[in-house]
Amino acid sequence: MLDIADDLHRWVEQRRDFAVATVVATHGSAPRHPGAALAVDADGTAVGSVSGGCVEGAVYELCQEALASGETVRESFGYSDEDAFAVGLTCGGTIDILVTPVRAADAADARDGARTADAATLAGALDAAAHGEAAALTRVVQGPPALLGRALLVRPDGAVTGTLGGHSDLDRTAVAETRALLEVGRTATVEIGADGSRCGEPVTLLVESVVPAPRMLVFGAIDFAAALVRVGKFLGYHVTVCDARPVFATTGRFPDADEIVVDWPHRYLDSQELDARAVLCVLTHDAKFDVPLLERALRLPVAYVGAMGSRRTHLDRLERLREAGLTELELHRLRSPIGLDLGARTPEETALSIAAEIVANRRGGTGTPLTGAHTPIHRDPPPRIGSVA
Repeated sequence: MLDIADDLHRWVEQRRDFAVATVVATHGSAPRHPGAALAVDADGTAVGSVSGGCVEGAVYELCQEALASGETVRESFGYSDEDAFAVGLTCGGTIDILVTPVRAADAADARDGARTADAATLAGALDAAAHGEAAALTRVVQGPPALLGRALLVRPDGAVTGTLGGHSDLDRTAVAETRALLEVGRTATVEIGADGSRCGEPVTLLVESVVPAPRMLVFGAIDFAAALVRVGKFLGYHVTVCDARPVFATTGRFPDADEIVVDWPHRYLDSQELDARAVLCVLTHDAKFDVPLLERALRLPVAYVGAMGSRRTHLDRLERLREAGLTELELHRLRSPIGLDLGARTPEETALSIAAEIVANRRGGTGTPLTGAHTPIHRDPPPRIGSVA
């Protein structure tokens, strides 16, 4: 749900009633992962997606029904061999959907009533996500009917809003599980007992984490960098351009960048605290800039380090980095020449090839054509530090 937080937060501020359908489980091949959402307001306006088109119409109607009844419901959609035209996923998988109505009066009121408390908790989660604040929303997506849809919100400082409405130990265990997932920025389902133990009647929780955007650091203020900045923003990164030459590192050349830094690349990198989602793209292909930079970058626990240059430049760079003391294991992390082989020529095509490699690295893709391949199209996301699925 938090992937459409900006729209839903605006609806809350405008005091619009809406219902939100969230993917809470998938089986087999499915186009969206848990956390993906479709929301419909009282006027029939829709935002988001739960299936890429297969079951959107049916889920849209479920949202309208939930708005009318005020009840939280869970439904499953799959493909039927007996009735190929029935509502379902033509890709052959199954998705489970939780539909939750959120009424404006309830979202603005945090009284003890379950409906108002849960709506206010959801509104708090949307506010945090819309403002780029770290938080994790936990909801009961399967279990005793009285608990279905109950929600709590956990923040990094330990503050907790809401309750799952069951045994006090259920809240305590849920908060602990939520906090662990928030620390690594993951969205996932967790199964615990209704009494907070690992036994007894099972309760399935969906934990949706939202953390600040991952960072993309682009070193080298060249025309290829300008194209990469645009693609990086499109992929949801907070993009910084760094170059030691002030004549090139300007807002006029990089209007889409979140930050432009005039500094020696290695010195700027030394000043940053980066998490395991960060990607570093070295486009300088000048030894005096990229060798000291890569010497540091390849020792950081970041997601991706790529460097531009010809194969000859790459071999020369490796020798310089070995002389600087890097091990073969550290050198193996370097993606160089940067990007996938797309036959790219223009800055835009090159930026696309770099972005494709970053996505493949993040999602565990092979980068090979899907035509004639036997690899899965929709992969289960690997354990990772990241924004909501």
